[in-house]
Amino acid sequence: MYTTIRSYGGGDAFTDALVQNEDAIRGVITPISGFQGYYVVRGGDGPTTISVFDDQSGADESVQAAASWIRDNLADASPGAPTVITGEVVISFQP
Repeated sequence: MYTTIRSYGGGDAFTDALVQNEDAIRGVITPISGFQGYYVVRGGDGPTTISVFDDQSGADESVQAAASWIRDNLADASPGAPTVITGEVVISFQP
């Protein structure tokens, strides 16, 4: 399992823009091969998104897909390029 974490600036305004576009974002991320989950976390500095995939290729593809979609659809609201971390999940547990 691989995860991509993107930390944006932009505060609540950019978080709200993502929330308002949930259906469009769903249409970009969910078709990527190996998709397992997507989360947006509201933080003080701006949103952090978490994408989970079966393998690295899906995680890597999500980085490109997200960047393209934001550039094409939220350029005016975007705070710029996020800090991106992509890697293999080495510990995972749930209740």
